[in-house]
Amino acid sequence: MVLDATKPLYHKQILTRELEAVGIRLNRQPPNIYFKKRKTGGISINSTIPLTHLDDKLIQRVLQEYKLHNCELLFKEDCTVDDLIDVIEGNRRYIKCLYVYNKVDMCSLEEVDEIARWHNSIPISCSLKLNMDGLLERIWDMMALVRVYTKKVGAKPDFAEPVVLTSDRGGTTLEALCRQIHNSMVQQFKYALVWGTSSKHYPQRCGLSHQLEDEDVVQIVKKKVNTGEDGRGRFKTTSDKPLRIADREKKPALKT
Repeated sequence: MVLDATKPLYHKQILTRELEAVGIRLNRQPPNIYFKKRKTGGISINSTIPLTHLDDKLIQRVLQEYKLHNCELLFKEDCTVDDLIDVIEGNRRYIKCLYVYNKVDMCSLEEVDEIARWHNSIPISCSLKLNMDGLLERIWDMMALVRVYTKKVGAKPDFAEPVVLTSDRGGTTLEALCRQIHNSMVQQFKYALVWGTSSKHYPQRCGLSHQLEDEDVVQIVKKKVNTGEDGRGRFKTTSDKPLRIADREKKPALKT
């Protein structure tokens, strides 16, 4: 979010309020509330910690507004009424936001220092090209992208086109990598050899739950598929037992 450094709080409050009205929550985590609708059984309300902003009457009143008479609620953190409504609605978006304050060349050094200390904020000046490199670094850190390089058997890793993973979308595990390559890769997955900071030794043999880190190199080994045919092909296998004469198919006699 790009803001004017000469009047930062005014613009920030307006834009944040407009985004809140359409269901977008900035720099917030989803409420840790378990909510499930049921056909029967009434309303069940439980909590693992004391609730300071809610009580049973207020919760039931909110549920009645949404015509929910059979559901289960479990509060795992101290939540507010707005958090409960967000969970019931189920259409809220929780997005990371970096507040970029432009035109800091028109502010004093004390004001720039104060802006730089604010959470998720960075001061810049487009006209003077001030702190542009720092802006790129902050954007990269907030996106938390994980670049994974793939490697074929007997070949060098492909450093030209990495597979990009994120923890917010799909995860950064080997399973997420396989799904991004192809949906059938998970069923064909046998194990993977991993080189990089996420492995204890080079290479490390890992399963689908292994967490990848930035600039890891991965070589995926597929399962061998038994097709029941003659076994020719890279991923086809045959039984170790020799083919018996009685099992061979008899060819029809030649016409003379």
